[in-house]
Amino acid sequence: MSSDTALAGARRILVIKLGAFGDFLLALGPMQALRRFRPDAHITLLTTRPYHALAEASGIFDTILLDDRPGRFDLTGWLDLRRQLRATRPDFVVDLQTSDRSGFYRLLLLPDRPFWSGIARGSSHPHANAGRDHMHTVERQAEQMAMAGLPTGSVSLSDLSFLTADIAHFALPDRFMLLVPGGAPHRPDKRWPAERYGSYAARQVLRGITPIIIGTEAERQAAETILAMEPAAISLLGRTSYAQIAALARKAVSALGNDTGPMHLIALSGCPATVLFSNASDPALCRPRGPSVRVIREPDLRDLIDIRS
Repeated sequence: MSSDTALAGARRILVIKLGAFGDFLLALGPMQALRRFRPDAHITLLTTRPYHALAEASGIFDTILLDDRPGRFDLTGWLDLRRQLRATRPDFVVDLQTSDRSGFYRLLLLPDRPFWSGIARGSSHPHANAGRDHMHTVERQAEQMAMAGLPTGSVSLSDLSFLTADIAHFALPDRFMLLVPGGAPHRPDKRWPAERYGSYAARQVLRGITPIIIGTEAERQAAETILAMEPAAISLLGRTSYAQIAALARKAVSALGNDTGPMHLIALSGCPATVLFSNASDPALCRPRGPSVRVIREPDLRDLIDIRS
């Protein structure tokens, strides 16, 4: 099999995408394009535990393997990962993680040497663009897939229509919007102050729109601050699955949130979304994508006093 026709002729394809949540969502577009291009191939995904259910629901993959990310000295863990990877017997590997770690996995497959798309040393189909680190994830991965052998232009934005859920039990008002005040606990510089969300929520209520707060229990303090300032808001912290968030987003009039994974899900689901960025991350590289996304960037989000709809 020649390098030019390798992907078109591959019968067993391994895709590597470990995380994080927003990145995984954006990678669904390339993975869906791969499935359309190779409908008869056996496609295996290597991912991490938090994304297993999402990957399974997508219907893209025949097999899903979990990478428990063994530590440097976890020999048993590394041997088990190697056994799983070698058992897939891939003809072609698409590394969408493109990290040092995922590149190292190429060595775990030795002595087999499948065709490899990514940036690992020795890749048969390298993403040969010196400016790749300055591209948004969507364009970067689309270009990588084209260099791997997918027809140019075949990668579209991730289609989340497979994420469906019944949300009737939430007894929601007719008009509501979503608030996402959380983010990674170790990145407080990516969060707009909770009291500003509270003021924003109060203005939405005056407009006849009920704010719905979503997130995890880690956002409990922020949610309590918002609810104290606007008791008409509703908290669904810790009560929503990925599919339920997508269903909520399709019915919401709008969404406001920090640069965090759920905002990617909300934007891709079609909800008009406003996403807040500080200098802690660059929207040119990682902003959520969707049919209606507005980005507001302030070097320090504590200096962002108000947002007008």
